[in-house]
Amino acid sequence: MKKKIVILGAGESGTGSAILAERKGYDVFVSDKGSMQDKYRKELEANNIDFEEGKHSVDRLITADLAVKSPGIPENAEAVRALADRGIEVISEIEFAGRFTTAGKICITGSNGKTSTANLVYDILKRAGLKVALAGNIGHSFARQVATGSYDYYVIELSSFQLDGMYDFRAEIAVLLNITPDHLDRYDNNFQEYIDSKFRIIRNQSDMDYFIYWADDPVIQRELSLREPKARLLPFSDEGSEGMAGYIENDNLSLSIHNKTEKIMTIHDLALKGRHNTYNSMAAAIAGKILYIRNEIIRESLADFQGVEHRLETVIAVHGINFINDSKATNVNSSWYALECMTTKVVWIAGGIDKGNDYSQLHSLARDKIKAIVCLGKDNNKIIDAFKGLVPTIVETRSMPEAVKSAYYLASTGDTVLLSPACASFDLFENYEDRGRQFKEAVRNL
Repeated sequence: MKKKIVILGAGESGTGSAILAERKGYDVFVSDKGSMQDKYRKELEANNIDFEEGKHSVDRLITADLAVKSPGIPENAEAVRALADRGIEVISEIEFAGRFTTAGKICITGSNGKTSTANLVYDILKRAGLKVALAGNIGHSFARQVATGSYDYYVIELSSFQLDGMYDFRAEIAVLLNITPDHLDRYDNNFQEYIDSKFRIIRNQSDMDYFIYWADDPVIQRELSLREPKARLLPFSDEGSEGMAGYIENDNLSLSIHNKTEKIMTIHDLALKGRHNTYNSMAAAIAGKILYIRNEIIRESLADFQGVEHRLETVIAVHGINFINDSKATNVNSSWYALECMTTKVVWIAGGIDKGNDYSQLHSLARDKIKAIVCLGKDNNKIIDAFKGLVPTIVETRSMPEAVKSAYYLASTGDTVLLSPACASFDLFENYEDRGRQFKEAVRNL
């Protein structure tokens, strides 16, 4: 008899899991409490996969042998609790797909920078001629690619929500970029729970595996003093070379891996600018060197990389005012990096769904760089209270065209209008991509 599997959520993660489960011989049922996108509904129909939308039929769900939960569904959701109460295993799509591949897995997480770093690693491996797929929290789901392709390596961007449902999964190369407070609304405002989630990336690693991490992050430093990772440790830093796998010396990105120390390139030739992008580039270079990819290929990738849409993406200049789309900045630390990169006065478009944000870390940057804040959200009180008295002008808006026009009128020639919201997007937009695209459209319509 076929094993029964239920998939909770019918987005990219859930649909990919359903397709993989169907091809592996499971009796598959997909349940989405919301309304499904047409493209996923058609895919499930084309694959003769049974599904429901607009509800979770708990009586049917609890007949399953296994459940795969999409990352957006919290652990305390009624359907998830009903499954857990009956002892039915509930796992993530990443855990499920990992059971059906023997390919090498390079997994990248962090509060910020994981998308850029994952894309850089993917680009390096692809330029080296390796058969590689980019998956996880970016592009096509891991499960879909395991179901439909054959690869030697997967580069997987992992959010904390995806890591939460992983138990036996093992990353041969794990990358942890940084840990700052984020998604605390999902973790009962307990930062340690979020930290523990991020450290699941090294779960099940052996002494044959590698752990790349930012050595200057105080949270990572503290946690490593309390844990005993089994993997080979490859820290990186911009200060000093002792014990570092990657570091900056005399403006050169240098690597010390496989008992060999080499200067790769000057940081001035890196395509992605800013201190945080230097760290991202360093982490990607270390991953490439672990796989013995030639310096020339790593150098070429880091110098030519085009960047990620919605991450410090230059749009256009209008009458000498530069517009930058950083819609992917959904937490305070990410906006800190964006503001820190700015070399002009800034009109900052910020706001959305607050995830337990502490804006105090932005105060010194606000004093030095921000001339006006344009709030874009249904509830802007927390941002207004945080910057009142620090920033001379703060205005409220409720739509992207209104926000862009307000920012344009507040800016002067030579200034930068920066969309870097520090918040989730779901109050006014479908997601951060929708928010970024609406920003670019509104700028072009000025």
